[in-house]
Amino acid sequence: MDNTPLPHHPMALETPDIQVFSTESRAESPSIQPLAPEVVSLMAAGEVIDSLAAVVRELVENALDAGATRITLSIWPERWKVRVADNGVGMDDADLRQAAIAHATSKISTRPDLLNVRSLGFRGEALHSIAQLAQLEIRSCANGDNGSRTTGYQVRYGASGEPAAVSEMASAPGTIVTVSDLFCNWPARRQVPAMPAQLKAVALLIQQLALCHPQVTWQAEKNGAAWFALWPGPTAKTIMPQVLRSLYDTDIDEIEVEGLYLAIGLPDRCHRRKPDWLRVAINGRPVVVEEIAQTLTAGFRRTIPRDRYPICFLHLTLPPAQLDWNRHPAKSEIYVQGLETLCEKVTVAVEQLLKIDGLSATAQTHRATELIKAAEAEGEYSVSRQIKADDSPLPQHSLSDALPAELPGALTAIAQVSDMYILAENESGICLIEQHIAHERVLFEQLQARWQMVEVETPIVLKDLSEQQVERLKEVGVAIAPFGDNLWAIRSLPESLHGRSDCENALLELSLGANLEAALVATACRTAIRNGTKLEHSEMQSLLNQWQRTKKPRTCPHGRPICLTLKESSLAKYFRRSWVIGKSHGV
Repeated sequence: MDNTPLPHHPMALETPDIQVFSTESRAESPSIQPLAPEVVSLMAAGEVIDSLAAVVRELVENALDAGATRITLSIWPERWKVRVADNGVGMDDADLRQAAIAHATSKISTRPDLLNVRSLGFRGEALHSIAQLAQLEIRSCANGDNGSRTTGYQVRYGASGEPAAVSEMASAPGTIVTVSDLFCNWPARRQVPAMPAQLKAVALLIQQLALCHPQVTWQAEKNGAAWFALWPGPTAKTIMPQVLRSLYDTDIDEIEVEGLYLAIGLPDRCHRRKPDWLRVAINGRPVVVEEIAQTLTAGFRRTIPRDRYPICFLHLTLPPAQLDWNRHPAKSEIYVQGLETLCEKVTVAVEQLLKIDGLSATAQTHRATELIKAAEAEGEYSVSRQIKADDSPLPQHSLSDALPAELPGALTAIAQVSDMYILAENESGICLIEQHIAHERVLFEQLQARWQMVEVETPIVLKDLSEQQVERLKEVGVAIAPFGDNLWAIRSLPESLHGRSDCENALLELSLGANLEAALVATACRTAIRNGTKLEHSEMQSLLNQWQRTKKPRTCPHGRPICLTLKESSLAKYFRRSWVIGKSHGV
């Protein structure tokens, strides 16, 4: 067994709160204690160690619970050996002796603690399970009072989790856990999945945890050689370009409000072929919450091309009492109270990030695709290619009272280029807007607004509807309920149909029609002003004003970028203009 220590070590088992005890008190009364049988009986699921990734997950989570800021993972695949070192608080002799005993933990102790979990680990089963499947050794040194160094210890465990050998040793504060000959007594577990797939799962796990804990430095080694490294930063935005090498810092936007952090790849610059980069985390742990994932996906509808998927990382920080982690062995599937309210908050955050970003925040020349809110002629169904005059000031938008999200300074139209693009400027730079798809976005959002559901005072009765027709109306949002034999009562309908004399026929058409949203997109596309149409200066300015007020101005409903922006500093760099006013050669 290779016991050579790494240069920066550490790892703390199920002991995130060890630091609250003095060295002397820990020696007399270890903070890691076996749980009472009545608490153990309430646990719905236990640890499942079925792969290298499962071992790494448990050891790394312990390191994070110990407050580590630097974690080193070393893997020897052919030897089925894993070593995790961290610079966390470490453990003393008494805690090390208890660490691998079944259901021994410092994270919880009573029944109410199961509903108030504040750490990544809490069941006290991981190390015990690993000891049954491999050779387990832990080397640790706890931080003493006032940060002073204490004696380090090395413990080798038997299959029962009891210490088989204990020795003192010199060590830096922190913990090193070494797992050797994994699944030695269970050869079948080494066959599936294949090793390449297991290593891929390990790398994905570290990437996900790095997004949740961006302040941590991660280093991974394979067979003694460097594998990959992730360097820390203030937010997950720092980690995303390290994981997705084709992504740049300027391709990402982020927002943080109370209890919510969201980082997205701007849809006019990046998206994926598969839905493999829609990540959700709660309280520092990657999780699967289908309702939140669907909310995120819905937030990007009509902002990215068809059959493409967003790049998105969402981290929610919620009160422990609002969560139930005790449902899945890997703690990745949880129950969340108040899920509907959370989804609404996520929707608002996505909408805020999809608005126009200020040119002053752009570091390079980049596309800033946007859309517009346009005018249409009077009429129930009709929309118009004419652009109405719009001299109203740009409104102030905000995500919440605590987070103002002001739109950038109003753009001023300068000229029309090739009868296709509008050249505009503000104090930060210039941009080129494609007039057709900008108008398309405006019309689409206006049509959407006009198709909001409104209640009707007197229900409209339809008859002889098929089951498919009823479902179709429900999908669109129409409130429909049985009203008798083969009769159905309509209690709400799209605002555009309200008050029409042919409302019944229109509803029947709607029940037989194709996808409503697709029809709205097609209508907006057909009606928007065409490229090659000459615009007056007032029309260009009106279009810009309307475009800046749309909810999702980055792309058209088909996902195409609308605006190319160029920051003033980029122009200065290109023309090598480094002088300032006051120098004789620069005036």
